[in-house]
This record gives sequence, structure tokens and C-alpha cells, in this order.
Amino acid sequence: MIRVVDLHKRFGPTLAVRGVSFEIQPGEVVGFLGPNGAGKTTTIRVLTGYHPATSGLAEVAGCDVRRQSLEVRRHIGYLPQEVPIYPDLRVVEFLRYRAALKGVPRRDRKAAVERAMAKAGIADVARKLVGHVSHGYRQRVGLADALVANPPILILDEPTSGLDPNQRRRVKQVVRELSAEHTILFSSHILGEVQDVCSRVIVIHRGTVRADGRPDELVAGGTRARLSVRARCPAELLREIVTVLAGVVADTIDVAEDDAAAGHGVATLRCELEPSSDPSEELGTRLQQAAVPVYGLEVERPTLEEYFYAITDGADQREELALAAAATEGGPR
Repeated sequence: MIRVVDLHKRFGPTLAVRGVSFEIQPGEVVGFLGPNGAGKTTTIRVLTGYHPATSGLAEVAGCDVRRQSLEVRRHIGYLPQEVPIYPDLRVVEFLRYRAALKGVPRRDRKAAVERAMAKAGIADVARKLVGHVSHGYRQRVGLADALVANPPILILDEPTSGLDPNQRRRVKQVVRELSAEHTILFSSHILGEVQDVCSRVIVIHRGTVRADGRPDELVAGGTRARLSVRARCPAELLREIVTVLAGVVADTIDVAEDDAAAGHGVATLRCELEPSSDPSEELGTRLQQAAVPVYGLEVERPTLEEYFYAITDGADQREELALAAAATEGGPR
């Protein structure tokens, strides 16, 4: 449904999008993530025909965005971060007007508006002025606008921006319901929301795609987990048992005894694990063989937020440190 190949977008000397490529298949709900200024909104505006690409290919429903802009727009329902509305129109009047602009035949407009309001959950405010409804309802009016022509593709840019927790929950539920009938590209800064509604995420940073895949697989394969074990044995014995386990990052091991004076007190060990590693079963077996009583053993999985940081700001910091170290080594002696 959506195909982007080596997309570049330049604003004067600034290259906002550099070589972005991805595909979204029919029926997918894809989260589009990135820090402020990463290039998310610019990419979305290229896809929706608001900005022409500097180079590269962008296709929607098999249509080239550059050459077939009007046809592309017929296939897209777009909810921008700041919803453009006419505050002096009633909700139902605004949606009828938008349906007319989008080419919905006159005979079908009433049904199209009612269907869009039902899907967005705003039928109860149909007769209210758009300018008099709450911010949460305005976001849903914008969503109904995106739906009124019943497009196969929805592009939602920060649809829960500025909403309270209850309103965000409602919008998330609406997106889940819409996924049965629409392909959805969902841009958000709130990673928990993306994890709740999306089966796949694309992470963009500094204008390039840094990751693309299922959230659980990306997190498991790209970020270290943490192992914690508490057992009645000397600290050094616990260290020896854990150090030989596959996947343990040896230089992160931190172990201490609660009662060092006794020489055989309770020791607590914490360490990091390589991505996708889980030595807990083997550790339990080794502790049992050594007749060590275990009071606690836990593998703490990283979150999507931790993964996001690791490949965006965290990656930047590591790069800066490496460059600084290289400059120091290459400097005057």
C-alpha cells in the first residue's frame, strides 16, 4: 500500500530526510517513531502530497506521489498533528463540507458522515459547534474528517497529542477498531501507545531509518536485559557460577554480600545480558547442583523506550565519545 525508496527531502542547506526506505503492506498498523526533528512529519508530508520529494520514490496504493498526487490523496485519510477546523460550523456541517471537498457524491454524503462519526465516536456531539467541543473531541473530529471518504489508508500524525489519559485510551481503542478495515501509519512520541496498537514499528532518526520490525523482536534483539539473583552463598562463588554463563556481559557483574562477616551470608548479584540471551534456566540448574539456596532470580526485559533511546540519543552519545577518543589518540604527544 505504501512504498518509499531512497527518499530525500532538502530544505535549502538542510537535508531533513536522507535515504529513507520502507514498505507497508495492506492491513498493517505501523508505528512511525522518532525524536523531534527526526524527519517523521516531513516524510508524512511527502507521502500526503504536501511537500515534493527532492529525490527518491514514494508510492501510495501503486500511485506515484509526484506524478499522481490527486489519485494518491483519494486513497489517503490524513490526520495532521494540528487539526485544521472551522470553529463556527457544527460538527456534522463541517464533515459534510469536507466530504464534498473530497468528492463524496451528494447522495452518499449523509451516510458517509454518519459512518465517519460512528467510527470516530463523535455522534453525540454532531450538533455542537466544532469550536465548542473539547480538545479530545476535536482530535476525533479530525479523525472523522480523515475517514469521511472511507480511504483504504490512514496516516495519523500524533493523534493523541495534548489529550488526557482517558482521551488517549479512547483514541487508541478507535485505532484498534479501524485496523480491521484500514492500513494505518501511526506517528507518535508516546511509545507505550505505539506498542499497544501497532504490530510493527519504524524508527527514524536524523532523517534515516534506524530500525524496522516487530516491537518485541527489536527490543529483544537490540537491547541488553538485566539479570538479578539473590542466594545464600559467598559472593565469589556466585560470581564464579554466573561468569561462565552464555550471554552474561562479564564487565557488568556487580555482586555483594549482605553479611560479609559471617563468610557465608546472602549474596546479591546483578549484571547485564547480551540481546536475546536468557541464561536463567542454566543458572538455576548450576545453583541447584552447587546446593545453593536461591531467594530470587529475575531477568528484567528492556522496554521499547530503552530500545528507542539506545538507537537514537544513546547511539549519538556513543558516536560522540568514539570521535572524542579518536581525536585524543590522534592529537599531539
